[in-house]
Amino acid sequence: MLITDIKRIVDQLSREKGIDAEVLIATIKDAVESAAKKKFGSSADIEIHYDKPSGQIEVFHFKEVVETIEFPDKELSLEQGYEYDPDCEIGDSLGIRIDAGEFGRIAAQTAKQVIIQKFREAERNAVYENFIHKKGQIINGIVHRFDRGSIIVNLGQTEAVMRPRDQMPNETYKRGDRIRAYVVDVLEESKGAQIILSRSHPDFLIELFKTEVPEVAEGIVTILEAARYPGVRAKIAVQSSDSDVDPVGACVGMKGSRIQNIVQELRGEKIDVVPWNPDIAKFVCNSLAPAEITRVVIDEDNQSMEVIVPEDHLSISIGKNGQNISLACELTGWHLQVMSEEEYSRGIKQGYDDLMRLSGINIATAEILLSAGFSSLADIAEALVDDICSLVDFDEKQVVEIIAEAKQLLAVGNKKEEKESQEEIIPEPDSEQDSKEDTKPDTKATTDSAETEEE
Repeated sequence: MLITDIKRIVDQLSREKGIDAEVLIATIKDAVESAAKKKFGSSADIEIHYDKPSGQIEVFHFKEVVETIEFPDKELSLEQGYEYDPDCEIGDSLGIRIDAGEFGRIAAQTAKQVIIQKFREAERNAVYENFIHKKGQIINGIVHRFDRGSIIVNLGQTEAVMRPRDQMPNETYKRGDRIRAYVVDVLEESKGAQIILSRSHPDFLIELFKTEVPEVAEGIVTILEAARYPGVRAKIAVQSSDSDVDPVGACVGMKGSRIQNIVQELRGEKIDVVPWNPDIAKFVCNSLAPAEITRVVIDEDNQSMEVIVPEDHLSISIGKNGQNISLACELTGWHLQVMSEEEYSRGIKQGYDDLMRLSGINIATAEILLSAGFSSLADIAEALVDDICSLVDFDEKQVVEIIAEAKQLLAVGNKKEEKESQEEIIPEPDSEQDSKEDTKPDTKATTDSAETEEE
């Protein structure tokens, strides 16, 4: 069988749909085989041959030469075999070339359905294979339509979706606009590959730096972490593997040229480039810049840190709507609590006062306990005996007594607070009842008046 346009069709589909030519040829061969078996029976031995240079597809129906025919779709007599091969013998298998015209309308329709189904499967697989390698990269597309808040982006070969949570809050698009986004995921589903795009993902920011900063693309400067309030503010932590290369300067560029391109792409999103430091205290201080940090109190067990700043730097360290401190927490992975020096001093004084209420605790001992994180009666009450013994020169009996005293003082204080709170709750008088009582006649007064008149 010769299909004159088969080579052109294969080349065109391979080029436009990105489907491998071998997959297309295999699909066509399967379809032709299905059509042939529809005509000659499902048990028929059919072979399909395709010649690439000429684009020819030949169909052969193989039958065995036998003395007595029992299965016409698989066997033929010796006399019939002589018509195809004069030298054939009993037991030989002869391939009989079949003309496509013998398939009939039903078989041709079956072939068409198989080709359509196989092409769709091949196209879905091709889309997935082509885009799975682009996961984690930036891709360009054109806004095609909108679906319940999601943006459907035309990528040429297929469509992608940008869900509402992956969009920038200060951006609006219309159909036909060009869009640049980060490929978050490529999902293989029954209807085809689903490509998820994002412009709000922190990794989108990292990939933008790779495109704008050669040192980042080459791996000399590494972006270790990124945190974002999309469209508002972001922080990235950077380090350099070359001591001669300043990671912050490389990312910012001459007169801010490099970072400015990224800011424009993100519609004015402010970006803080933070130098990473193996010392977590220094890294936290860097992440809270431009706020000035006077001291930090580290709790490694809970990965939390108290950050003390001057009073005039408190608002700077927290940032608008708490953005600066929130991004610093996300960037460092630590829970940060910012307080002013005055607030910290009051807390230290309160801690001293609480600890000094305990028997046997002097200023030196209180200072040791405070520096170890025991800054209140509650901390002492919840402490383990061994923990306190390891800090101060007390025996176990003394420490047990101190912990018991702390619990007692806490209990007394809680009762006092509870009593004070109950006293503050004064029931409001029932105005209607009071009014009735005011208008009720005074029976005793009336009786006294009557007795006086009788006298």
